[in-house]
Amino acid sequence: MHILVTGAAGYIGSVVTERLLEQGHAVVALDNLRHGHRDAVHPAARFVEGDLLDRPWLTAEVQRAGVDAVVHLAAEALIDESVRDPGTFFRANVTGGLNLLDAMAAAGVRRLIFSSTAAVYGEPTEVPIREDAPLRPVNAYGESKLAFERILPWYHRAHGIRHISLRYFNACGATPRTGERHEPETHLVPILLDVALGRRDAINLFGTDYDTPDGTCIRDYVHVLDIAEAHLRCLERIDTIEPTAFNLGNGHGYSNREVIAAVERVTGRPVRVVAAARRPGDPARLVASADRIARELGWRPGIPELEPMIASAWAWHLAMAESHAQATERGR
Repeated sequence: MHILVTGAAGYIGSVVTERLLEQGHAVVALDNLRHGHRDAVHPAARFVEGDLLDRPWLTAEVQRAGVDAVVHLAAEALIDESVRDPGTFFRANVTGGLNLLDAMAAAGVRRLIFSSTAAVYGEPTEVPIREDAPLRPVNAYGESKLAFERILPWYHRAHGIRHISLRYFNACGATPRTGERHEPETHLVPILLDVALGRRDAINLFGTDYDTPDGTCIRDYVHVLDIAEAHLRCLERIDTIEPTAFNLGNGHGYSNREVIAAVERVTGRPVRVVAAARRPGDPARLVASADRIARELGWRPGIPELEPMIASAWAWHLAMAESHAQATERGR
């Protein structure tokens, strides 16, 4: 297939692009580089720099690209920032998404895999969380993703756009080529690895008084390669299953303190921790039930344990640090 990937210079987008190319698909990689990195995009993809909020440009680009399907990952995604500045998130994640849907409809593109989030659930009433759980986001990020999910059935009805929403829990890990880096970095595992590498003095542990066994948030981690594999399976089956949403997770949660301990074991280095106040909009527990996608598509995590996920990320960070050191030495 010929596939447009939005947000292709981001962490998950770059790995999805990498795997699509490895499976023989042609990829148009679109990103505005606000948060993504140009060098993260696989060189075999055709890179296009642009913004989903530029409606005329996007309409022309989707028409020109001539793609069979769209994998839509472009988004604003910082939860605490979404509480302070909800407008930015609704413009990017809802208006930008609407522009994309209209461009797809105009170009006759009828397949969409949407990068959604566990944040659509808010504070869950039951754990693990199933797809039919109440949808009650507690931050503007989750609300913006849910708003777009709710738009999709109307575009299916009006324009025949088939869609699958993938509600990610916490992405983790790396491939040898691509790993997690955000500017600013707010995700727990890469921050912990930065502390282990000596790039940071300590980790701020946001919230130690949650109603959990050790007082810290519990999250479900899923390897980024397993997320990419789910996209591949969805593309294979999108024409034969009804539009739906699937959770992507392991069904097992780890507390922030457990993740810190796992990083110390993998790296063999101590991690200094500083207790800090809770961040607004952070639920205490987010753990997935991924039974639906296992049953309907046969997807199960290939790397279900936390330490191998962290080990893959650690290997990538070490390789990046070595590459940077060599480049610095050559520049002297």
